[in-house]
Parts: sequence; structure tokens; C-alpha cells
Amino acid sequence: MSTNHSSSLYDRKNLARVPELSKLVPEGSKAFFQFMGEAFSEKAISSRTKELIAVAVTHVTGCPYCIDVHTGKFKKLEGSPEEIVEAILVAGAVNAETVLYHSVNSWNSFHEKADGELYRLDNLELMELVEDMKPEAFEAFGQFQASAMASGAIDSKTKELIAVVISHVNGCAYSIEVHTKKFKQLGGTQEELVEGLLVGGVANAGYVLTHGINALNAYDFEAAPSR
Repeated sequence: MSTNHSSSLYDRKNLARVPELSKLVPEGSKAFFQFMGEAFSEKAISSRTKELIAVAVTHVTGCPYCIDVHTGKFKKLEGSPEEIVEAILVAGAVNAETVLYHSVNSWNSFHEKADGELYRLDNLELMELVEDMKPEAFEAFGQFQASAMASGAIDSKTKELIAVVISHVNGCAYSIEVHTKKFKQLGGTQEELVEGLLVGGVANAGYVLTHGINALNAYDFEAAPSR
């Protein structure tokens, strides 16, 4: 076992250990990489857009390895830094939105109005009551969200698809409801929707699996005896 341990838990050279993961669980690794290849293949959505979705998802999961890999792949597909920043802003807006939407659940619990149906769609009508508690802050968020979702280097339809995927990564039923309807209104298809979700699923699973590198490093590390 190694007695050396890098002060950085994330290092590009750690990716060299990925083949070790495949050797330890060959059938599972083979199945995952087949899934990844299928999810990122060019179909209803271009491979380029799929990599952009992955870039957005990896910023939500916060995996440095995944951010580095998918940003590099997007760049090779002639992606621009403007698109990357816009995708990140969409992810940030939806991430914040998820927290704010869940405030209606907190509102119901605090006022002892929560019943068996904790995720009623009409709970969203309570947002006005929540917003009245801090109107300036919610107005500022609304401006940020509108700017993030506006068409720019990325068109509005693609931004809504990214938002749908991020909503699933966050597991927010409110955001899924809202952004799926907006995506459909902009001409989005079911095929595009499901393909986007598959990319989100792979990126989310990849976030967990890639951290297996850190697990291997931790497992192999033998601390030097204290003096």
C-alpha cells in the first residue's frame, strides 16, 4: 500500500485508475459504458447538445472529473465558452428554483396545513404568499431566472430541455412539471425529452462511479505512523 497521499483529492492523473474499476467489476462496467455510448449517440438530439446537457448536470453534481471530461468533449464538438456559461446559468437557476419551490411545503408544514398529499400541484399557488415575505429577493431571483432562460448562444428550447434534465437530477416534481410544459410549448418532442433524461441519468451515475477513483485511493492509502 502507498504511504503517499496527495493533498488534493481531485487530480487529473487519478483518471488513470478508471481501468482498475472496470477490471474489478467487468460486467457492470461494460454495461455502464454501453449505456453511456447509447445515451450520447446522435439521434433526436445531437451529440453536441448532449455533451452540453452533461456539462450542465456535472455542475449540479459538482464532480471536477466529470466537468473536465464533458467540457473537453463539448469543446471538441466546436462548443463555445458562451454556451457553457449559459448552460451553467440555467443549471444554477433551476437549482435555486428547486429550493424556492420547496418553500411551499415548508409553508404548509409551518402553518399545519400539510396533509397526506405533500406534493400537490396546486401548492405552487402558495408561492405568492412566500414571495410576499421577501419581495425584493424574489424579484431579484425572477430577473436572474428570466435572464438565464432567455435565448442567447443557446436557444430557449434547448435551455428548457436542460432545465427539465436538471429538475430530474434535483428530483423536484414542481420544476419537472413547469419546465416540461414549457419545453413542449417550444416544440420539444417526447424523443428529445427522453434522450435528454438518459444523458442526465448517465451523467448522474458517472458522478458516482467516477468517485470510485477516490474510493480506491482512500482504500489503498496507508497513513504514515505518527511520531
